Amino acid sequence: MAALELNAASPTVKISLPLAFQQEIFNDVRAKDQLVILARGLGLLRIVMNLLHSYDAAGDNLVLVVGAWELETDWIGEALAEQNAISKAPKARGLNIITTDAMSVEGRRKTYARGGVFAVTSRILQVDLLTELLPPENIAGMVVLHAEKVTATSSEAFILRLYRQKNKDGFIKAFSDNPELFTSAFAPLAAIMRNLHLSMPTLWPRFHLSVAESLEIKKPEVIELNVTMTEEMQQIQTSILQCIETSLNEIKKGNSKELDMEDWNVENALHKNFDVIVRRQLDPVWHKVSWKTKQIVGDLKELREMLNYLVSYDSVSFYQYLEGILASQSTTSGGKGRQNQSPWLFLDAAQIIFNIAKNRAYSGNVNKCKVDNNCGGVYPGLIPVLEEQPKWVSLSVILDEIERDVHFNSSFTDTSYGTVLVMCSDAKECRQLREYLQTNDRSVGGDYASNVTDKGGNDEEVKHTHSAAGMMRRRLRGYLTWKRDLARFKAVLNDMNKSSGITQAQVQKRQQGGFRGRTPTNKRRRTRGGSSTGTPRATGATVQAPEDPAAQVAELWRSLKLTEAEQNVKQEIAVDPLDDMEKYYGLFDSQNLVVVHPFKEDMDDRLLEELRPRYIIMYNPDTAFIRRVEVYRSSHNDRIVKVFFLYYGDSVEEQRFLCAVRKEKDAFSKLIREKGSMAVTLTTNIMELDDSQEVFLRTTNTRVAGGGKLTATVEQPRVVVDIREFRSSLPSLLHGRRNNIVPVTLTVGDYILSPDICVERKSVKDLISSFKNGRLYTQCESMTQHYKQPMVLIEFEQNKSFNLEPFADLASGIGQNDLQSKMVLLALFFPKVKFIWSSSPYQTAEIFEELKRGQEEPDPVKAVSIGVEEGENATGNYSQAPLDMLRAIPGITSKNYKHILTDIENFTELSNMDEAEIRELIGAEAAKKVYRFLNQTF
Repeated sequence: MAALELNAASPTVKISLPLAFQQEIFNDVRAKDQLVILARGLGLLRIVMNLLHSYDAAGDNLVLVVGAWELETDWIGEALAEQNAISKAPKARGLNIITTDAMSVEGRRKTYARGGVFAVTSRILQVDLLTELLPPENIAGMVVLHAEKVTATSSEAFILRLYRQKNKDGFIKAFSDNPELFTSAFAPLAAIMRNLHLSMPTLWPRFHLSVAESLEIKKPEVIELNVTMTEEMQQIQTSILQCIETSLNEIKKGNSKELDMEDWNVENALHKNFDVIVRRQLDPVWHKVSWKTKQIVGDLKELREMLNYLVSYDSVSFYQYLEGILASQSTTSGGKGRQNQSPWLFLDAAQIIFNIAKNRAYSGNVNKCKVDNNCGGVYPGLIPVLEEQPKWVSLSVILDEIERDVHFNSSFTDTSYGTVLVMCSDAKECRQLREYLQTNDRSVGGDYASNVTDKGGNDEEVKHTHSAAGMMRRRLRGYLTWKRDLARFKAVLNDMNKSSGITQAQVQKRQQGGFRGRTPTNKRRRTRGGSSTGTPRATGATVQAPEDPAAQVAELWRSLKLTEAEQNVKQEIAVDPLDDMEKYYGLFDSQNLVVVHPFKEDMDDRLLEELRPRYIIMYNPDTAFIRRVEVYRSSHNDRIVKVFFLYYGDSVEEQRFLCAVRKEKDAFSKLIREKGSMAVTLTTNIMELDDSQEVFLRTTNTRVAGGGKLTATVEQPRVVVDIREFRSSLPSLLHGRRNNIVPVTLTVGDYILSPDICVERKSVKDLISSFKNGRLYTQCESMTQHYKQPMVLIEFEQNKSFNLEPFADLASGIGQNDLQSKMVLLALFFPKVKFIWSSSPYQTAEIFEELKRGQEEPDPVKAVSIGVEEGENATGNYSQAPLDMLRAIPGITSKNYKHILTDIENFTELSNMDEAEIRELIGAEAAKKVYRFLNQTF
């Protein structure tokens, strides 16, 4: 805890930044505007919270937090409240959160007028700044989180532009802990600095001298455990990597002329955002790539997840996951046979994956004897193998060691609570570990051996009697039940296919391709000595899940019958009425508490402070959490922390961890070089630099004497925009082209460019849904009734293919339900409506500028009143989110929704009405649709 003197007029404010580098960052960013890029895990949110507390404690400041996620907002709010209580600042008010527009306009105005620290969603903040409900001149400053996402088309960039145009003196402080995203394009740091209206970045990597010195004050005791994977796991891992490599080669083979594929390799494919990067590069030519390429791009994510599940799932769950993949590949969502299966399933490596995965769960030889032979008339049955994860044994050994340590050193003098914290990758793995620790049988299972290699060089063979047999048997019983249900489902599908006349040959007609340039799957590769490798399959066949005889499955089921010990295991309670809580609930003793928790980025800092663990077991490696433990240990000299670091040696898990560390280091090195050569960013107001030729063209009315007569005044172009459109980037781009944006609630249209031009904007996804529910027909009808030039804008996304489904790709011709057919019918029915095709929001802004040239400016008051009946409130002080939900209900149109708003208070009242009551408000046909929608079962 440190005290900081803000200025001569403000009182002394206490800050909770114990480390020297955190205080240095705080002082630097408090003194001058800058972009702070910090390595992950070094306490970014705590620095931001203390910065906000310094402004909050000073009082009479209006500070906005922009770009924060919901969890981060909640964390900052709680931490600010605690810090205010500690510092006892009389003027501190805490964090005010405005996340929805449920608060009325007048309520937001009064809240802003009182001042304080606010976290406001981007859409609301854009509208409030444009309408000057929140005057930019009254804002003391803005704190921007996740600065790496502030691109030219982002809402945050629009907010900062609106703020800086009318407020030259307020501060802007930007923060980010994701350095890799600042190096993914040409000079991205300089571009983001321009969007942030900042001129100075500061870099704080882990190898920064101040950071290194602060974290070496008191290092935690770390024990690294290199756990060896089983031979079967290594074989599956190698086969999955072969599938990934072959898939990448197949993509490169067909698209090498159009794309830069230098970084498309197996090492980069291990990261979770690799498939996103590949898709982003293919998006501009997505309509040109083959169906096989599209399928392989989706398969890359599936194969990467398979690698993760191999080291996190138990053997039975992993095999069940693989069979789920096969089931999804064999049938479509409509229940029919799938013609185009994933190409990697045709590889020999795929067969190895499925065979070995099955043998990890259960195995057995098929008895070829008939029932009347000497086999006794009984199949020998399948043998449960139930291979356990090697890390489970290591985890149990570590917990035993901790138990002995606590027993022989019962008199600890530190302030830790003695809690054991087990950190793992996700919630599913947490549930699995909890189940393992609760059912771990230490008295049965025989002697097992596990070779655990200590990084210090001590190799010892640890004998133990830990067994997860009970849990694995329960998992196998669940798998057999799932397998039986899946077989019934397949039988139903086969009956449906037979009744529809689909033959197996038709289903497999397009499965003959496989990978080009590869030996056919029925060819046997010869190796030295003449032996054959690989598993022979039928020509053109994909991987088949092994089908075991019913008698063997029955025998396996009988062998998995619940034992008496398993029947006595306490089951987790799904629903608890919480009756007599005082009898059954109480506080845990932290000295004997084992907490299993997933990684949750910055939320882990608060977890460490609340639990004060003496022992931390990192079940999975995570770079950011390692640093959080370093920061936690260095911040508390009176607490002892012992860390056990588990990882699979020579595995993808280890490779991914090392690669992440290297990528972050390389990103900071590149940023340091770019900062040294970066040009100075001048924060110039582009709105003040008006081109004289643009002014002349804008004020010339070509409809009056051929342009010979000029308008009397020079007026900035005005575009009336519906407030629901601020979810898109188009209003920001229009404002950037020197247009005055007027946000209002429009009944007809989305954009009003002139008194005669009304535009309804549709993204491709929205266009499809509008045709399905008939909303576009109603919108065209309303525009045609009130405007001379109604238009429908179909806008595609930036850097994506500017193409709908080509007519040539329609397999069975054009039907009445196809998108192209519906658009033709709409154009024939409304010949007055013009359709505009735009490849991106940038092109849309250019189109709007051309459409407005020489036109009169629209009147916002008149635009709001169009479509509103006489006597109705044009502005409509309604909550926007429920209003949007109401207008999305089938049967609700732009004409009848007003009757609902007038006579009904909320959705509860509407859902409890019968059809006759709704009919009195909106008519018979619409009431039927609304009632059916509100009362249909899930």
